[in-house]
Amino acid sequence: MTKIEWKPGNMLYPLPAVLVTSMNKKGQHDVCTVAWAGTVCTNPPMVSISLRPSRLSYDYICETGVFVINVTTEKLVRETDYCGVRSGRDEDKFEKMGLKASVGPHTGCMMIDESPVNIECKVALKKALGSHTMFIANVVAVHVDDTYMDESKRFDFAKTQPIVYSHGEYRGLGKYLGKFGYSIAKKRVKKGSRPKFKR
Repeated sequence: MTKIEWKPGNMLYPLPAVLVTSMNKKGQHDVCTVAWAGTVCTNPPMVSISLRPSRLSYDYICETGVFVINVTTEKLVRETDYCGVRSGRDEDKFEKMGLKASVGPHTGCMMIDESPVNIECKVALKKALGSHTMFIANVVAVHVDDTYMDESKRFDFAKTQPIVYSHGEYRGLGKYLGKFGYSIAKKRVKKGSRPKFKR
């Protein structure tokens, strides 16, 4: 095992690359790319994002306390990159990238229509940690694209072709490796067959 010098950015990878939409009290909207996002709690459902205070979205979220996490896909990789390197102070990124959006009924923030999953959030805790500030938020609603619902009415996340961010690169998710709990699951015995015993 090789020991490396620890530098900022040598963190846990890969990370989900999501598009976060936010708004200010004047009704102006912004969209930015966030790679530091994750689940905090399942009951109640809570998530977190971490932003630099220099980001416009930081100002908007501090002002209104709401935002939407929009899951990204391989089809949205260009938009995801662009919204991470351009500032909403200089241009309307929704218009520039041709993103269609609907108003979130619980937050008033724009939800990106091209995203298969939109998670409306209300900030519960803001914590300044250094270079970034973490916003821990309650999930108030989750909206999904019906296109990805299977026959059993379950959302098939794999079909959305989600992307992750890893050391400056965007990558698609790999092949199926196993289902949660498969390592301890008991094998089913087919009807009519009997286990063989050694004598």
